[in-house]
Amino acid sequence: MTYTGKVSPGGPPDIRELADLTIIKVSVGPMDNNAYLLRSAGEQLLIDAANEPHRLLSLLGEGGLATVVTTHRHADHWQGLSDVVGITGAESLAHEADAPEIPIVSQTLKDGDRVQVGDAELEVIHLVGHTPGSVALLYRDPAGHPHLFTGDSLFPGGPGRTTNPHDFNSLMTDLETKIFGRLPDETWFYPGHGNDSTLGAERPSIPEWRARGW
Repeated sequence: MTYTGKVSPGGPPDIRELADLTIIKVSVGPMDNNAYLLRSAGEQLLIDAANEPHRLLSLLGEGGLATVVTTHRHADHWQGLSDVVGITGAESLAHEADAPEIPIVSQTLKDGDRVQVGDAELEVIHLVGHTPGSVALLYRDPAGHPHLFTGDSLFPGGPGRTTNPHDFNSLMTDLETKIFGRLPDETWFYPGHGNDSTLGAERPSIPEWRARGW
């Protein structure tokens, strides 16, 4: 099956097989949150235990769960976190600026940190604006293009929601310098809700996003 990145609440996961990493995308909960299970060399990492912990746990198989990374502090992204961590004993990671508002955090992250899952390494990119401690996770596939998990900081069609001009300008500047300024057009990104996209598909719209202010 060809990976499309299109999933729906209660529907089956979509699975992408890379050379050293398997990406399993599933939609959970009433707000259609995306959760991503990453699997490499027998180890597993979950991005956003957003909801329906029983469904997330059913994806694990016999591999157990080493780590959960929460992309930001908004409650729809961690409704299943306590149950998932309680059952699996996984480490719970989040950026230090958002960690106080997330139920369980065993280790805090900062910009430039590396998180390992099996043979794959994820770079932590701190993006300020949607929340003070939002992060994206970057996987540079040695056999292909980069893969970027953006939480609610970047979607097809624009940046994540902000509530004032200062936060909007902060998020746009971080996206332009840390994401679009560093990564190639073929970078595939996986947001916290909805369908995936590529940086190349979104790059031409950056001036429009700046001009509209959201």
